[in-house]
Amino acid sequence: MSSPEPLFARAPRSAPSAPFLPMSRQEMAALGWDVCDVILVTGDAYIDHPSFGMALVGRLLEAQGLRVGIISQPDWHSADAFRALGRPRLFFGITAGNMDSLVNRYTSDRKIRSDDAYTPNAEAGKRPDRAVTVYAQRAREAFPGTPVVIGSIEASLRRIAHYDYWSDKVRRSVLMDSKADLLIFGNAERALVALAHRLAAGEGIDSVRDLRGTAMLVKPDWLPDEGWSRVDSLTLDRPGPLAPHPDPYAMEAQRGNTAAPDGARPVRIVPLAERVADRLAQRARSVIALPSFEQVSADPVLYAHASRVFHLESNPGNARAMVQPHGVGAGRRDVWLNPPPIPLATEEMDYVFGLNYARRPHPAYGDAHIPAWEMIRFSINIMRGCFGGCTFCSITEHEGRIIQSRSEASILHEIEEIRDKTPGFKGHITDLGGPTANMYRMACKDPKIEASCRRLSCVYPDICINMNTDHAPLISLYRHAREIPGIKRITIGSGLRYDLAVRSPEYVKELVTHHVSGLLKIAPEHTEENTLSKMMKPGIATYDRFREMFEKFSAQAGKKQHLVPYFIAAHPGTTDEDMVNLALWLKKNDFRLDQVQTFLPTPMAIATTMYHSRKNPLRKVTADSETVETARSGRIRKFHKALLRWHDPDNWPLIREGLAAMGRHDLIGNRPDHLVPRQQPVARLASATGAKGCGSGGRAPSPPPHDKRKSVRRVRP
Repeated sequence: MSSPEPLFARAPRSAPSAPFLPMSRQEMAALGWDVCDVILVTGDAYIDHPSFGMALVGRLLEAQGLRVGIISQPDWHSADAFRALGRPRLFFGITAGNMDSLVNRYTSDRKIRSDDAYTPNAEAGKRPDRAVTVYAQRAREAFPGTPVVIGSIEASLRRIAHYDYWSDKVRRSVLMDSKADLLIFGNAERALVALAHRLAAGEGIDSVRDLRGTAMLVKPDWLPDEGWSRVDSLTLDRPGPLAPHPDPYAMEAQRGNTAAPDGARPVRIVPLAERVADRLAQRARSVIALPSFEQVSADPVLYAHASRVFHLESNPGNARAMVQPHGVGAGRRDVWLNPPPIPLATEEMDYVFGLNYARRPHPAYGDAHIPAWEMIRFSINIMRGCFGGCTFCSITEHEGRIIQSRSEASILHEIEEIRDKTPGFKGHITDLGGPTANMYRMACKDPKIEASCRRLSCVYPDICINMNTDHAPLISLYRHAREIPGIKRITIGSGLRYDLAVRSPEYVKELVTHHVSGLLKIAPEHTEENTLSKMMKPGIATYDRFREMFEKFSAQAGKKQHLVPYFIAAHPGTTDEDMVNLALWLKKNDFRLDQVQTFLPTPMAIATTMYHSRKNPLRKVTADSETVETARSGRIRKFHKALLRWHDPDNWPLIREGLAAMGRHDLIGNRPDHLVPRQQPVARLASATGAKGCGSGGRAPSPPPHDKRKSVRRVRP
């Protein structure tokens, strides 16, 4: 993996900066513009803050000397709204926003949400379903011939054939439906900057085929040049006879030598370094051919196989290009995926987050309330990526598992920016985090090992011996942040990875003593090993160790604080018995959960593959490999969800019915060891749903209104 050109290498020394990126012709005129170089279209309100993808990439392109306009939440029923800023000189950049549009609009029960956190006044219905596809089509209609580039999490997670929960079928790559010229997946900064400079230099977008982190439609069996070869994915991951490995002691004529008179050739021992170099060279110029869209949509086993191969090729240090045919005959096109983007270095992260953001919504929204902005306005993103590998989460597919961290100086400077520039700040920083609260500056101990690793998780089934879990940089950051004048309080809002935290009692003490608001979010997700193994999550014993440390240090600090755990119902591999055992554990520990979550199959997640195919892609997939049973019917999913709220009388009829069907009448009755009473109460007691457990037999106040499933997702462009 070669070192790329830094993001700031070709940026002008004094690039102009607009107060806000323009959203109207009037704003363009005020800046002296008659045309935009790039127009970004987003399904979110435009908030000029680095936690929002369009602001981040917009300011980044502006810093490259480009004129960037924003079209926010356009009326998609015609192309008129997409003509508001005129034709862009270089390209349209299309995104659904910080969330997948279907995840944003629908619950895990496929019910329409009543609000949208990314819209002024939380108004629902301001973006279409499958927004990337709809916006791309309208942009093409508005200005035919203008390059259309799609990106963000919706495009990123739909870049190949994928199971779509909302239509309950395998859908084509979003490239096929959107007809976009290019898809940028993962963290978009490198690809966007390189693309913009190449298009500005006059290169056609059809010739841009070599950027990492991009996908495009190509003709059948297309290869970059004659030196490339295709490798059938079935030869990589299907048990059975494989092509023989090269013999390291193969006889080969030395260059310049001729055969002996009797036809024998001289023996040459091929050195290890030469064999490795040759293998790496061949690997770098090979593309893995995944089963076609038609094959994976018809055969769940092939779908699971393709998912497994796809995830094994996710490390930018060793990933190969992949290709997947779509269509047959004259209508066939191949979706070509280049290897993932190379992560940003600390200096580049500082550069991106240090751009000239206004750090507030565009003035066009007036005094409108935008919940997503309100939630993050006093919080700071200190890193991106996650090496946890939880199968139900799509962070790794989008941001990667290599942690990209900002420097301490950059973070402290942003705290001062919030203090000095953000309206309404009263001294409370609400988060120093990211996808997780405590992976800051963590990395593999050896870059060479990191570049060659193909593990899907660095912490499951146990923390890798090569993973540096030192919390010292994070402890230092916390301490220096608290010393900044004007900062009264810093709390941590991001979810904590407690299996890492228990490795550092000093960190847990620092966190518990100074940075817990009274409640701390953590996510055991389940108690049963059968389910946890499908999630790639640690056992509940690790949670117990963390809880003991949390309570010990809270007591030492003289504080009454509580853990707020999150659990998932109906996750693939979860049996009715698993959920009953979890409910019994919750009752034993007096946890009375308020907000609970039923598993939501998001595109391309490994757990989604389990849900659709009933196969486990964490292992080699064959027709007779392990079957992963999953709660798919609405009735069973509701039963599993009801068990998480075992204390709610409204759920007791459904729980009783489910327990009876299981033959677990021993759990129905009025004794303390029973899960639900035999008779339904005439009227609900006020305390039945008002009390929340704290895991130690006491009572805790209600969890905050935004749980991790509904909170603003810290997803980068």
